[in-house]
Order: sequence, then C-alpha cells, then structure tokens
Amino acid sequence: MGRIKGMNMQNAAKTVEDLISRSNRLGADKRNTNFAGGNTSAKGIEKDPVTGEDVQLLWVKGSGGDLGTLKPQNLAVLRLDRLTALKNVYPGVEREDEMVAAFDYCLHGKGGAAPSIDTAMHGLVDAAHVDHLHPDSGIAIATAVDGEALTTKIFGNKVVWVPWRRPGFQLGLEIAAIKDANPQAIGTILGGHGITAWGATSEEAEANSLWIIDQAEKYIAENGTAEPFGAKLPGYGALPETERRAKAAALAPVIRGLASTDKPQLGHFSDDAVVLDFLEAAEHPRLGALGTSCPDHFLRTKVKPLILDLPADASIEDSIARLQELHADYREDYQAYYDRHADADSPALRGADPAIVLVPGVGMFSFGANKQTARVAGEFYINAINVMRGAEAISTYAPIEESEKFRIEYWALEEAKLARMPKPKSHATRIALVTGAASGIGKAIATRLAAEGACVVIADLNLENAQNVAEELGGPDVAIGVQADVTDEAQVAAAIDAAVLAFGGVDLVVNNAGLSISKPLLETTEKDWDLQHNVMAKGSFLVAKAAAKVMIAQGLGGDIIYISSKNSVFAGPNNIAYSATKADQAHQVRLLAAELGEHGIRVNGINPDGVVRGSGIFAGGWGAKRAAVYGVDEEKLGEYYAQRTLLKREVLPEHVANAAAVLTSNELSHTTGLHIPVDAGVAAAFLR
Repeated sequence: MGRIKGMNMQNAAKTVEDLISRSNRLGADKRNTNFAGGNTSAKGIEKDPVTGEDVQLLWVKGSGGDLGTLKPQNLAVLRLDRLTALKNVYPGVEREDEMVAAFDYCLHGKGGAAPSIDTAMHGLVDAAHVDHLHPDSGIAIATAVDGEALTTKIFGNKVVWVPWRRPGFQLGLEIAAIKDANPQAIGTILGGHGITAWGATSEEAEANSLWIIDQAEKYIAENGTAEPFGAKLPGYGALPETERRAKAAALAPVIRGLASTDKPQLGHFSDDAVVLDFLEAAEHPRLGALGTSCPDHFLRTKVKPLILDLPADASIEDSIARLQELHADYREDYQAYYDRHADADSPALRGADPAIVLVPGVGMFSFGANKQTARVAGEFYINAINVMRGAEAISTYAPIEESEKFRIEYWALEEAKLARMPKPKSHATRIALVTGAASGIGKAIATRLAAEGACVVIADLNLENAQNVAEELGGPDVAIGVQADVTDEAQVAAAIDAAVLAFGGVDLVVNNAGLSISKPLLETTEKDWDLQHNVMAKGSFLVAKAAAKVMIAQGLGGDIIYISSKNSVFAGPNNIAYSATKADQAHQVRLLAAELGEHGIRVNGINPDGVVRGSGIFAGGWGAKRAAVYGVDEEKLGEYYAQRTLLKREVLPEHVANAAAVLTSNELSHTTGLHIPVDAGVAAAFLR
C-alpha cells in the first residue's frame, strides 16, 4: 500500500507521545467520551529491528484502556501493511468476528496491548490520526429518529452519516470508503453509537473531534425545546438532601439484595441533579423503557433500568414492596428478551437482575462486580440521560433495535473478553466495616480484607487517620474513612449508612475498637469500668445490631467478627475491667451466632494475645503497665510474651488479620460461634 496521507515522518517516540497527550486531553473531559469508551490512534514510521527498513505502524488504544489515563503500554502496535492486507482475506460481514483473531498476526514486535474490536476503523481509514469518541451531544444526534438529516443540517458536508453498524471490520471498511468518497469530510456520525474524526496531524484530528462535539452541543442548545423530558410530575421532585440520603440508606440494602439475586454485586449511589431531574419529568417512564443505545452504555447498564413507579414521598415499606414486585417483573422481562433473540450459539444468560435502579426523588443505584464497575455504570446512565435529553430536545429519541443490543450484549467476542478476566479474589463483592481500623490490629485487618478484594470502611475516632488509611488502600473505589465513636448509637448508625451509600450495603463487620486499662481491683475506678465496657461491650453490641439490620435486609448472609482476647478466658493479674469486658464480648459471639444463624449470618471471635508491635493499645500506656506487672522493659514486652507461649513466637497484627480473613472466607462457610486463639499457644487460655 502507499503511504497514508499525512503520514507522520517524526520519530516513533514523538508519534506515541503526541497520541498519548491527545488521548489524555480528550479523555479527561467527560463531555467527549465516557470512562474506557472510545479509542484513538496514530500512524507513523519506525525501523524494523530485524531488517533495518522503515515500516509503517499503527498505534491504537488497546482493549480495555481508558483515554483519560492512557499510557504507552496500553497501546496495541500493528504493522499497517499486514493490517490493510486483511481486506484480501476478509470473508464478509457474517464472519467478520474472525478478523479480531487475525489482528494478532499483524502485531509489531511484542504488540503491546490486545487489539480491540475497533482496530479496523483506525487502520483502514486513510488518515494518519483517527479518533472514535462517545460524546453525549454526538450520540444525541446519532440516536435521533432523523439523525441522518440532522447530520447534514448541522455539519453540512464536513461530517457524513453512517447507518448503524455493529463495531467491527465491516464498519472500518465503510468508514474508510466514506472518507475516500468525501475528501472534504473531517469525520462521521455513527448511527446509534458515536462519532469518528480524523486528521493529517494529531492536532488536526483533535480539533476536528472537538469541532463536531461543539457544533452538536451548540445546535442542541440553540434549537432544543425547553422541556425535552416533558412537564414535571407532581410529587416526583427531589426530596431535601438529608431526607433523600436517609431514604437512600434505608432502601440500598434491599435494592442491593434484589440486584444480587443471581450473583453478588457491589453498589454505588448517586443523587446527581441529572438523575433527579429526569425522574421528575413526565416522559421518564417511556424513555427509560426504550433503554440505552451506545454499545458502551448498555454493556454496563443493561438494556434498560428498573424504575420505581412511586412518588418521592412513598413510605419505605411501600417502596420496598413495590421494588420487590418490579424486580420480579424485570427478571421475567429480561428472560423474555434473552429468549426472543438467543440462538444455539448464544452464550448462556449472564443474569436477569438490573444494573441500574432509579428511585424518584432519591436517585440512582448502580451495580457491578466491583466498586469501579458499579460507579462507572452509574456514570454511563447519566451519559444516557444526557443523550436522551439532547435527542428529545431536537427530535425523538430512537435507540438501536433491541435485537442489535442483544447481538452486542451476548456477542461471542464479549463473552471471550469476560472469560479472560482474572478469577475473583476470596472477598470480592464483599463490603467490610472495621472499627478502630486506623492503626494496629484494625488497620492490619482492613489491609488484608482489601487485598482479598473487599471494599472496606475504615471506622475510627480519628477521622484524618481513617481517611489516610483509606487512601493508602486505594481510595474511594476500595475504601473510605469515617469517624465513629462506637459508644454513640447515632455515630454507629452514621458509619453504617456511609458504608451503605458508598458500596451498597454491609457484609462483614469486625468489632475491633478497644482500649485497655491495667489496674488491680482496688485501684480500678467506676469510670475505668464504665469506659472499658462502653467501648468494647456496648460498642460491639451497637455495631453488631446496626450491621445485622442491614445484613438481614440484604438477604445475603454475612459475617460478624469480634476481636476478643486471650483474657476473655484467662484470669490474669491487675486486669479486672479489661478482662471482664472481653469475656462479655466473647459471650456476645455465642449469643449472636445462635440468634442470627437463620439469616445466614456467621458470628465468630478471635482471641489474640501479646500483640505489642503496631498496637495502638500498647502504645497508649497499656504496654508500660503490663511490662511493670511482669517486671520487664517495655521494649522487650513482645519478646517476653513470645517466650511464655508454646510456639515461642511473637504475635503481630498481621497474624490476627490472617485469622479474620480465613474466618470470613468461604473456606469456613459452615463455621459460626467459634473463637480462634491467635496467641502462639497459651495453654491456660485453651478453650474447653
């Protein structure tokens, strides 16, 4: 083939640098494209390391990458001559999926990231730089019932309409042909899908992409109707913020349980004004039922949401009852959708639960296999609302046909992509709340649970420390930090609500918050006694009660772990208040295991001893007092404890975390009411 028009003669490193910069700029602005949506490319020259000759290469965003955070290692690198030669062996649209595997034979060197389905669009178009994006304004034109006419009206002959075509090799051929036939064109509107633009330079391609987006936005703003979603429905307006979020917290566990009927899901809540305004408008039931259109949207959101058809002031009880009815209807409807379009070669049904649940006056609950997926699904549905608004403002929203949605949702290529996903970790989709988690044993447990795939709420008296730990663990898609005094019922409830609104519910609670006062009986004051019992006995009770309420509402079972102590069964000196409250906690384990078992909630305990290093309790003065009791230097207290054990080993916070991870995994799925010693062997504390 001849050299691509405008082929970049600068060195390959500069070509890649410019492509990454352009991609990051485009991806950073969500009006241009959604997370992980769209792709960009550049063509250039590099010397073949084997022959020393110049070869034409294509660098294109690989499968699964995100433009906003794209890095060179996220690019697929292909030989352009081999890629374009695939036209000679193309078997036709009925077998175009075979071409994806053929891309592997076009890779240059190690090839970089896996080539995506859109690789042909970039490689076959005769332009040095190509952008494919999913801007809300562009998709609004693409999903308007008269989108082709609007394209001509808005852009003249600079942008060409492409009728809906599933992404793939055939679409790449058609866009390439359109560019060849329309030398004045700078891009296309892809029916039902998005936009594609090109340029001889990286700057020109980016400018052309932004011009298409800007012109579409401008036309909609200047010509759109004032109320594209219709008049406001009385009683469907947004509730005041405090009331709205309280209702969301009350409904979230039930909704998550419904959305997890087929498999456990994590949740995300949004009360974005875009969602609340949509749900207040008269046309939202009709538009919601039509579903989303852009493939990136409905692959995340499913073809349509579940929408509660009650006003904002409906009671919690009535809302739950109606949501349960609508969920049953949704599952039947989704099964019927699958049955209408599935054939002998279709992948099995992946689950009939909704990914998006909309509650008027409250907001949107979105779900996914992890927090990021759940959050992004919600962001995509906001994109879809913006698309519907734009299309309805200037025309009538007309998404792609249901049969085409099914072809993409149950695409063999999509199934293969899912099959390549790594095996979920032991605590994936689980939501944990750990008290006293900003240091010591609590931090070690939170860290281990996050490493095993859980989302974690770091609850601690010190908010700043809790937030710092959450950031260390990965930030809001993994962990959040909240302030909680476990002796205060209102603060405990607020911490549980924070977990519910951040991740959808609560599956696992670790009662770790504690303190210790080492005094003999005659020196122990009533204040000492009350403080110990308020924090550990009362605090554990309050946390367990609030968490159990959520777990029961979810219907997904759960785990409650008490970090008790060797002292709950061992009678040591000068320790009356601490040991008595630890014995209280230990018996709470047995009582709650007996009571909550019918709900699938397991309650177990861990009895550590001698955890000196990293311990907030020991650093707070307990260590010095215990060292004095045993007549050793404080810095050698850990060694002293180790030498009195059967294994002669020092116990660290991480060892307690190991026990917490195992107790809450499926490995001990049939175990409840158990206390596990983590004390390196203290015979006097053996359980009998």
